[in-house]
Amino acid sequence: MAGTLYVEIVSPGGAVFRGEAVSVTAPGVEGSFQVLPGHSALIAACEIGLISLTLPDGKDLVFATSGGFVEVVDDHVTVLAETAEPGSAIDIERAKEAETRAAEQLRNASSEEREEAMKALQRARNRLRVSMGSVGREL
Repeated sequence: MAGTLYVEIVSPGGAVFRGEAVSVTAPGVEGSFQVLPGHSALIAACEIGLISLTLPDGKDLVFATSGGFVEVVDDHVTVLAETAEPGSAIDIERAKEAETRAAEQLRNASSEEREEAMKALQRARNRLRVSMGSVGREL
């Protein structure tokens, strides 16, 4: 199909999304970036953040990710994610509880545990942002 990308988002649990999109936005470690049809070949590392797809029908799909890599070759975008969860599948109450637990762990973390506790809090807050941003959307 002209003017589209074939996108695969894969995590250790399996395929999260496979299909056509007209754009992909990912949270690169150097800043967010967008891939459109005709993009040059690319491999980029991603961090905790939001992956957004615009589908050919104009609808947007959003996914919470905790990092990974994006590869672009010939209008084929592969996201190899540590985790990737559709925003529409995230339970807001559970995400709030996870944020509270992560904040408590950070408060009680030793200096050796602090970096991992901070990442847990960032992941929890990202899931919460993505889930709340998905409320009311057609996903």
